Amino acid sequence: MTHLLIQTPPLNVCQHMALDETFVRLRPDEITLRFYHWTDSPAVTFGYAQFIREIRQTLAQHAFTGDYCRRPTGGGVVFHTDDLTFSLIFPSAQKPTDIYAQFHTIIQHTLGAQTQRFSAKTPAAHYAPSFQGHANACFSNPVQNDLLSGSGHKILGGAIRRFGPTILYQGSLQLPRARTEVLYKKALLEAVHYFTGEKLSARAADAPILQQADTLAQTQYATATWREKF
Repeated sequence: MTHLLIQTPPLNVCQHMALDETFVRLRPDEITLRFYHWTDSPAVTFGYAQFIREIRQTLAQHAFTGDYCRRPTGGGVVFHTDDLTFSLIFPSAQKPTDIYAQFHTIIQHTLGAQTQRFSAKTPAAHYAPSFQGHANACFSNPVQNDLLSGSGHKILGGAIRRFGPTILYQGSLQLPRARTEVLYKKALLEAVHYFTGEKLSARAADAPILQQADTLAQTQYATATWREKF
């Protein structure tokens, strides 16, 4: 069985969401890591259960006019401007909370001493799709086991969803030059190696998988039915 580090051409936000789900459906028993290769336009993703009216309020407050999409995973609003966005798909019977704690602890070590783990017990309201009448913003309200900078600013958060025996983790590393600094990708690759115990083989995404994901993006993720689900 081959475990993959997948490379893709630039994709928009709906195509990224669709490609993650496509890999979950087609390769549920394998480990797949992917660093998102974005088109030039900034984008926003928001959690599966968040309310579209609150999302629109948040986008208006930030004067954001780019593309946005509901994720298949939970969590809050994430602005993707210069972050290093990535997904990890793997089979696991562990609870998502245990996965989050273990994976982020390993990433903390591979990123180095400048990071710290948010260890305080988090109020349940911080996990809710809506917080104090507004869409929960992922990088405004850190939750337990998120990673923070030395100054206490949140730099890494993720969202998890279980598809049967398969886990989809979608993460965002928000540091200066996150997309261009090679050391960050190396740190995450090392973390995935320690976390899974497997070495990944780099490979370009197959054309049929990209085509299937593009179809899913058009028929689901880019539709008003999906974006305005709640």
